[in-house]
Amino acid sequence: MDIFMGLTKWMGKREKGKKWVAFTVLAAFLVIGTLGCSAEDEVPEDKIKDVDFTVVGEDQQPDSLKDIIAEKYADPFQISYTLGEELYIAVGYGEQPSGGYSISVNAFYETQDSLVIDTTLIGPGKAENVTKTPTHPYIVVKTENIADKMIEFK
Repeated sequence: MDIFMGLTKWMGKREKGKKWVAFTVLAAFLVIGTLGCSAEDEVPEDKIKDVDFTVVGEDQQPDSLKDIIAEKYADPFQISYTLGEELYIAVGYGEQPSGGYSISVNAFYETQDSLVIDTTLIGPGKAENVTKTPTHPYIVVKTENIADKMIEFK
């Protein structure tokens, strides 16, 4: 009977230990999750304002810019091109194995010294019916020419 009582006491302590471990793990996940969310939503300290832009198709691009892109599109590239009061920024991701790729502009903003553009290449979805022919995805955005600003690509 003494052995049974000792085993019951030991099991009770183990249950409390399990609860403590579960609580600690849960608290750690909450802290990490909170830090992860706040890092994603963080505004860069040096951001002055968002920049208005338009994504332009090939038919709206200046011929001279199209020529530059044609020379570079096989490899990844980042180009800024000024024409009068307009600034064109082109970002290409080089050759991809199939169709179905797109590019998103995650952020485009002005700092004291630069214009920052952040883009991401998005691959085709699993259910998407795409060509098996290699493609060369790129994006061109147009905005007003803001003098004396470097372009920072992210």
